[in-house]
Amino acid sequence: MMITEAARALLPPGSRVLCAVSGGSDSVALLHLLWSLRVQWGWEIFAAHYEHGLRGEDSLADACFVEDFCRARGIPCMVEHGDVSGWAKEHRQGLEEAARTLRYAFLERTADALSCDRIATAHNADDNAETLLLNLVRGSGLRGLGGIPPQRGRIVRPLLTVSREEIEAYLRENGLSHVEDRSNADETIRRNRLRRTVMPVLRQMNPALLRAFSDTAALARQDEEYLDAQAEAFLREHNRDQSLPVEELLSLHPAISSRVVRKCCDHSLSREHVEQVLAFCRGSGLGFLDLPGQRLRRERGRLYFAPAARVRFPDRTIRPGETVEIPELGLRVAADLVEYNQKINSLFKTSCIKYENIRGNTILVTGRRPGDRLRPAKRGCGKSLKALFAEAGMTVGERDRCLVFRDEAGILAVHGLAVDERADPAPGDCVLRLTTETREDSESERGN
Repeated sequence: MMITEAARALLPPGSRVLCAVSGGSDSVALLHLLWSLRVQWGWEIFAAHYEHGLRGEDSLADACFVEDFCRARGIPCMVEHGDVSGWAKEHRQGLEEAARTLRYAFLERTADALSCDRIATAHNADDNAETLLLNLVRGSGLRGLGGIPPQRGRIVRPLLTVSREEIEAYLRENGLSHVEDRSNADETIRRNRLRRTVMPVLRQMNPALLRAFSDTAALARQDEEYLDAQAEAFLREHNRDQSLPVEELLSLHPAISSRVVRKCCDHSLSREHVEQVLAFCRGSGLGFLDLPGQRLRRERGRLYFAPAARVRFPDRTIRPGETVEIPELGLRVAADLVEYNQKINSLFKTSCIKYENIRGNTILVTGRRPGDRLRPAKRGCGKSLKALFAEAGMTVGERDRCLVFRDEAGILAVHGLAVDERADPAPGDCVLRLTTETREDSESERGN
């Protein structure tokens, strides 16, 4: 049994490799092989064994076997004892999932402590074929048909193209013993049942079965990488404030749009959930869609994957000749009294209010409030602030950031949108001019 060129690329010269060792045939062969080649390829090899605490004395015996195997060869070995059963109950996980979670967490911690840049596991070609079939039985796309990836982060699988038969031959040739996990004979476990009953039949149909599955998985991973890259490119171009343009998203091929949706959601979605999201995109107007752990929002032609952050700021008093800071919005408002002319009437940065028509002694700058209404100048009708926002095509976030100027009688002006008709000035009137600027802009001007 030899490490192929592709497998060798996973372990470049000078690598510090932590080898996961259960004591079974596959991991013993991998550890022995890496240790035997360490000088030739400039590797530093360490061993790690996680004792799950699931099989009583058998589990402890496996840990002792690994320690003895490593001690006899001078291989540095780290062992950790865990309580998978207790952890699974506490976190409401199945034993198999909990064991995998804790085992990989141990390997990552140990690799960090030893400054290892690779973690080698002994998954082989038979494991890969079984994984592909299990994924197919469950229902899977290209990612599942890709089987076990040769590399995931610093986790590498040098034996992924090596058959279990070749591994057993290697053990015999080198006189290596190993331990047998008696649970491997338990056919109530799906993988064992597949291994013992289905795989022999498939091998009769195709003696080169493992090569066929390996090639299929490689092709599936290749296609998956390309489609994933297309989805990433779309996100780089179109993702803005955790939202995407609905029209452009729907124009994509479903193979791309479905991947875009999955990448934007916090939880792994089923095919049904992805189709539900795309159907939601075909709707119109403001809408919300609840998914596991997430709520999506459709608004103004965009799909938002994060809830709109509500921006709130306290009411503040406006006085002529003073500047009011609104740090929650990164704005400041300057107020002064001037003679009105058309040149200063710019709603986007300046609101001009007829000063003599202001009621009471207090002028406030506030956010929007439920039930707000005004009579926009030169419109001849009353209008709710909600309708005014809708006309302007403002999103929920933009509405929260909109400044409203009020006196004791009600709204004087909605900054950037309208002045109430009672506060609408004529040329020559004395007006309260309210000018907004970002705090960054004003500080930059002072610096220049």
